[in-house]
Amino acid sequence: MKASFTAILVLSVILFVTGCFSYREYPVEYDYSYHGKFKKYRTYAFLEETNPVTDTTTLTNAIIEKVIRDRLAVQGYKYKEEKPNLLVSYKIYYDSLNFHGYDQPSIEDWIKYARTDMEYDEHKYNLKKGTLLIQLYDRKQDRSIWQGYATGVYGNIYFNNERQLKIAVRSILDRYKFLAEDFMENKEFILEPES
Repeated sequence: MKASFTAILVLSVILFVTGCFSYREYPVEYDYSYHGKFKKYRTYAFLEETNPVTDTTTLTNAIIEKVIRDRLAVQGYKYKEEKPNLLVSYKIYYDSLNFHGYDQPSIEDWIKYARTDMEYDEHKYNLKKGTLLIQLYDRKQDRSIWQGYATGVYGNIYFNNERQLKIAVRSILDRYKFLAEDFMENKEFILEPES
């Protein structure tokens, strides 16, 4: 009971702090795999060449990766290059695109039962110009277990606007609410505001 209360408190603080930094959230959708072991992940690394330099600048990649690192650290995940639990990928799509996602129960509702035998109800999205996609892969299962995407992120927004890019990444990661396994039991939690 105490661990549940503490976890809820931590998530509330995370959402409050990130809310203070974002004046505008971007429209975000996410979907997930019914085979994800969301309560069992502890470590992560980035997929190499996740977003080739031809697509974005090195500075843009650095900003995206820093926000992802900061957010996952607050949630208790450790960066580990050798055999991490999760692999993180991101991609910016500059043009409009048709995207396949799924109509699913909210991940918070699904995780209560974690049924792996559920059917996927595919949904086609027509995403506006400028979409940021972040995917999490379970390395052992060799499959994507969660993806979040903000569409219209770059409509009328300058690509080199660091603040707006950070808000877009945070808007997506706000939908991934899982703490690393055993995080609350093994660590003292000190929340420091993001810069």
